[in-house]
Amino acid sequence: MSNPSVEKHEFQAEIRQLLDIVIHSLYTHREIFLRELVSNAADALEKFRHLHLTEKEVFDDRLPLEINITTDDQAKTVTIQDFGVGMTREELIENIGTIAHSGTKKFLKALAEGNQRDVNLIGQFGVGFYSAFMVAKRVRVYTRSWHPEGTGHCWTSDGSGTFEIEEVEGQRRGCKIVLELKDDCHEFANADRIREILRRYSSFVPFPINLNGERVNTVQAIWLRNKNEIKDEEYTEFYKYQANAFDEPRYRLHFSADAPLAIHALLFVPQENPERWGFGRIDPEVALYCRKILIDAQPKDLLPEWLRFLRGVVDCEDLPLNISRETLQDRTLIEKLNKIVTGRFLKFLAEEAKNRPEGYDEFFRKFGIYIKEGVATDFTHREALAKLLRMESSVTEKGKYPSLADYVSRMGSEQREIYYLIGPNREALEASPYYEAFKLRGLEVLFLYEPVDEFVMNNLREFDGKKLVSADSPDLKLPDVPTPEAENALSEDETKALCSWLKDTLGERVGKVEASQRLVDSPAMALNTDFMSAHMRRMMRAMDQEVSNNVKVDLQINPRHPLIINLNKARETKGDLAPLIAEQLLDDALIAAGLLEDFRPMLGRLNRILEAAAQS
Repeated sequence: MSNPSVEKHEFQAEIRQLLDIVIHSLYTHREIFLRELVSNAADALEKFRHLHLTEKEVFDDRLPLEINITTDDQAKTVTIQDFGVGMTREELIENIGTIAHSGTKKFLKALAEGNQRDVNLIGQFGVGFYSAFMVAKRVRVYTRSWHPEGTGHCWTSDGSGTFEIEEVEGQRRGCKIVLELKDDCHEFANADRIREILRRYSSFVPFPINLNGERVNTVQAIWLRNKNEIKDEEYTEFYKYQANAFDEPRYRLHFSADAPLAIHALLFVPQENPERWGFGRIDPEVALYCRKILIDAQPKDLLPEWLRFLRGVVDCEDLPLNISRETLQDRTLIEKLNKIVTGRFLKFLAEEAKNRPEGYDEFFRKFGIYIKEGVATDFTHREALAKLLRMESSVTEKGKYPSLADYVSRMGSEQREIYYLIGPNREALEASPYYEAFKLRGLEVLFLYEPVDEFVMNNLREFDGKKLVSADSPDLKLPDVPTPEAENALSEDETKALCSWLKDTLGERVGKVEASQRLVDSPAMALNTDFMSAHMRRMMRAMDQEVSNNVKVDLQINPRHPLIINLNKARETKGDLAPLIAEQLLDDALIAAGLLEDFRPMLGRLNRILEAAAQS
């Protein structure tokens, strides 16, 4: 027999349409229902907190401002209760059963037009509430308004098209939502599952959340507090919680901005870079929040890819979100947010580099690969990133890392280019034939050791108006200086004759053969005329890309070197041995250039040269 005090209502057509969308296609993960209901409860508590300041009388005045969640694994229910503003019977009908205040009609219209740019309904008791029907076969809402006069009511629906409202006695102020879970959603009656969801999405809700009587959200949203009031230990505790870390952060940046966006950010740099130890590419870990509510734990577009080593939180009050909080809607705004936060972090690093250079150098040794990646890929911030680069130099001791600005400050008035050389280590570069000309002229050369450095320099191209030039470039132009005297040095005619003979002997393995103005102590060097450098070739092979073994180079010889002088004699007196020496001379130059791909022919030739030398 039906209860005469129960009022039965039908949802408006738009609400039925909305329910179908929410239940079947709006959210990617059903666990989102808890975030929505907790957020609504927090909104109701916040409204009551402000209202209490203006109203003389309120119902149940001494109730704590908190959210209580209970799970019942036997009954397969989960209950969310708040002691906020609550609702009257009329507000129940308006907020849940009709489109009068929920914004549903606007949402559906935008959805039908295929344009969700102006939809911003989250935080209102309406659309977020309907996510409960993703997991519940029946929802009951017990509520009592804050008004001193009035009564409690219970709203009940299975989401199929109708709802019922009846008056109930003994209801406390606020709302209590009871979800009778669907058969395939019983996991949400498990306290551990609920605790996991709360920790993920609602850890920083500004009111206590109690799960079966135990406080869940014990960590504060310290990014919203004044940084002058926060102790170092609190920052460290938050970092360990948010980043699942055990160490202390290397750097932290805590800032707020009001324009052009309302932003609160707390960023950390870890002590170590896991990518250095071969753990693979790390994921971004700066979480995006809106008013303390998690939007995305790993947003891919919040910061540029090269800042993926950062940990922390960015909270933006101005985010227009789509209906499910799961996909950011306004890409222009997100790009602006990206630019602001990135710019502030780069400014922070620049200040650290200036004020605490030793600490910054240690940071760069461990995280410099990301700065280099940014230079190579991020045109927007390339200029600021270039100032943060550090690399060894021929004029500083090993282990010291000057900046490009330091290099420029030491340049002579006539120098127009910044020179660099890439190789396996400092010792190899200092012994390189390509460095000899610079050493002779007293020109500084930057020493680079990582494969990515070539990409960095090729993309940067210049700094402070000075072009970046590789010291092994075939088109290099250096100031003329007197070369060291050498006994029995080849004359100009002898040099031309030897170069012609070398070209005929080496054939297609070389392009031009000529005397070098750059060599001092080495007999010869190979200048790569191919578009692909030695370092590029190695990287391509590491990526399983097919690379030709045929490398064409120009060969330059040093007419003052004893080997070249003796080779000139040998080509006339030792016709069998001289071609072998010429081939070996080229291979030695290719090794120094990092361009020799196949060592096997060289080994056999070396044996023949040694055999000839042993007989003489």
